[in-house]
Amino acid sequence: MATFWDIMHLLTGTPLVLVAIIGLTWGILGGALPGISASITMALVLPFTYTMDPAMAIALLACVYIGAEYGGSIPAILIRTPGTNSSAATVIDGYEMNRQGRAGEALGISLMSGVVGSLFGLAMLVLLTEPLSWLALLFTPASYFGLGILGLSVIASTSGGSLVKGLASAVIGLMISTVGTDPISGVTRFTFNAPDLLGGIEPVLVMVGLFALTELMSQSGSTSVMKLNASIRIKLPSLDLMNRLKRSQFIGCLLGLFEGLTPGGGGSIAAFMSYNEAKRWSKEPEKFGKGSEEGVAAPEAANNTVASTALIPLLSFGIPSSNSTAVLLGGLLMHGLIPGPRLFEQSAQVIDSIYVGSFIAIIAQIGIGMIILPACIWLVNRPRPYRAGFIFALILSGLYTLNNSTFDLGLALGLGLLGYFMRLTKFPVLPMILGVVLGHLVESSYRRSLVLSGGDLMVFLEDPIAVILLSLALIFVIFSLRREILEVRKSKLEEAHS
Repeated sequence: MATFWDIMHLLTGTPLVLVAIIGLTWGILGGALPGISASITMALVLPFTYTMDPAMAIALLACVYIGAEYGGSIPAILIRTPGTNSSAATVIDGYEMNRQGRAGEALGISLMSGVVGSLFGLAMLVLLTEPLSWLALLFTPASYFGLGILGLSVIASTSGGSLVKGLASAVIGLMISTVGTDPISGVTRFTFNAPDLLGGIEPVLVMVGLFALTELMSQSGSTSVMKLNASIRIKLPSLDLMNRLKRSQFIGCLLGLFEGLTPGGGGSIAAFMSYNEAKRWSKEPEKFGKGSEEGVAAPEAANNTVASTALIPLLSFGIPSSNSTAVLLGGLLMHGLIPGPRLFEQSAQVIDSIYVGSFIAIIAQIGIGMIILPACIWLVNRPRPYRAGFIFALILSGLYTLNNSTFDLGLALGLGLLGYFMRLTKFPVLPMILGVVLGHLVESSYRRSLVLSGGDLMVFLEDPIAVILLSLALIFVIFSLRREILEVRKSKLEEAHS
């Protein structure tokens, strides 16, 4: 844990304050653009962190995540179009308040509830992450293999759509991760005599290609036009109103904590769950759906809590629970940082920078959120081709700075096309990205386990932690398969009755 003097050094001896403000600002702007989710906003800035100090780079990504979660509520309230998936629940009452001429009040409630949720999430992050990370010392290579398989199976089974498609996507990601040099023998694999592939395909290329470029391709065929009222300004809630909202904010914080710790949970699930529970416990449930302040406060507190608590399993065990934390894991690995207890021992400044940078961003969010609103409205009102061109140029310039390689640009564009066809065929991309990110962990742990056991596969059944993790992975797959079968039967029965 950082001492007072460590914190003072971060504030005065490093550019952390500037990094946090820049990350927050970029996050709000990106989150305010419909279709540019938190993960895409983080993926866009990821290549530019390659040459940064690791502590500043990871703090920047964490602050972008915080900013994007608030930014997504701006178009959700103003034009009934959530900027991020987790802001979808805010649309229900936020847009109704806008229709009633209370847009500024709704934006103010969203902002302050987000700050409350973020502070609660940050407190849980500080208190829980390091103690949980020490559990990783009990892990053997077989346990790490089980952990990687659990992460992949959970994401594949909860990413929506077909379980088979989710698992197939994860397998494709694992296949991509094998390109390059064998982690045990040092033999080159699937490089096709291309020197650029000797080091493998970097996860950042996969993330930017499948998230950002795929989204640009998908939006290129859209003809929708959105216009925001440029005269709207944020109106912060009074202390009396904040007091009345504390119940719904508390519900949002608790569910945000739970969903942040759950692989595959995410801000959107937490937001909708908190909306439903806030309505259940409200003294005025009849107002929900008709412009209720509590209907804005609960989901915003929840999804902003998740922005911090989702980092707990990531930093403790290296298991991302959402698209955004997968990008953050890619940033950690890009800088040679391995999540777990050694990260806290050997790279304590990185952890301290995340904590302090996040706190700075959360507090600054109140002022910057109010100041930047006109810029967000101006940006959303720009013609779509101009916005797409700017983002496309930003992506290519960022990727080129990684290795000064045009091969990387071609690879990212190819992955973007792959992601576009995956979207058309309803294959989820997140399992594939996690397959690439976790591929090295899964393969190297599997191979090391076999080396230590002399090739005996029973090593995975003799390790109790590995047995528990692999059993959980199997349970997730079975339950997901069962749910799909029941849904198919239900749809057939409905067709028969209709």
